[in-house]
Amino acid sequence: MNTSPLYADQEEWKELQQFLPERLRLTAPAHLPAEEFWDWNCHRIHLDRYLNPDAPAKAILHHGVGTNGRQMTLILGKVLADRGWEVTSLDNLGYGMTQVAQGTTPGYSDWVQMVTDYLAQEKARDDRPIVLYGLSAGGMLTYHVAAHAPKGTLAGIVGMTFLDQRVPKVAHDTAHDPLTAALGPALMGVLSKTPLRSLRYPMTVASKMSALANNDGAMKVFLRDRSSAGNAMWVKFLAEYMSYVPDVEPADFDACPVLLTQPAEDRWSPYELSVPVLSKITKVPVQTVMLDGAGHYPLEEPGLAQMQDAIDAFIREVTADR
Repeated sequence: MNTSPLYADQEEWKELQQFLPERLRLTAPAHLPAEEFWDWNCHRIHLDRYLNPDAPAKAILHHGVGTNGRQMTLILGKVLADRGWEVTSLDNLGYGMTQVAQGTTPGYSDWVQMVTDYLAQEKARDDRPIVLYGLSAGGMLTYHVAAHAPKGTLAGIVGMTFLDQRVPKVAHDTAHDPLTAALGPALMGVLSKTPLRSLRYPMTVASKMSALANNDGAMKVFLRDRSSAGNAMWVKFLAEYMSYVPDVEPADFDACPVLLTQPAEDRWSPYELSVPVLSKITKVPVQTVMLDGAGHYPLEEPGLAQMQDAIDAFIREVTADR
């Protein structure tokens, strides 16, 4: 008997829909993605999937440190599927419905490797081009994966911010408070080399989680959700996340084109925090689209529609000749 947790049995994402435009609410069974699991290194990775073998390309969606895969499906996955793309939303280790192998303590490098291996599996299944999207911390993860994966794996990456936590201003401005920003990276680094690496630290204390959404009612739902904003992550993960060194630095990045979809009313990671990464990328095209009226997790129009249109157009552009 399969006892794996499913979004079908979770209430928080259903409650979150009341804060979204009616056009995005998954209110009928036919609207819902298929829920599947992929076994990776003894972990069970949860997938929200809109399979479409006739689609000319695939979009893989990744959450941040305050969200999960179903929340990506809500704001983007179903829309892209309706526009003709094959779409999968991933739950990475420690988030959503993914089940972490007992006795293991994953780090951020495992996040990067898991997505890299998932992309390799997708390329082995068929050679349709793939675009990787990431919200919040997932944006920089798309960059890290593109830099780590074999060249040609991705046709393009899309980020809702590209945050390099090695940059002091980025680490300072995205942390919960100045003291956490000043002491957190060094403390987590030390603890990660001890048995305390497996302790779980609340993300509401580590980060500026209160700025995840600009709607107070939505924030109450997010913070109650232990599979997203109400989560706690391993000390090892936080240490690696704050110090991760990409395989290729931005000045040398030439893997694929890049799109930033930046919420104009983002109170957690405004545009200026992505500049240290994007300003150095000169070997491939970089586009920026501002999302009017939208917060970090965008619930608002017209920003949502602008985001969906921009990503759809970007996928068409970077996969046209493949």
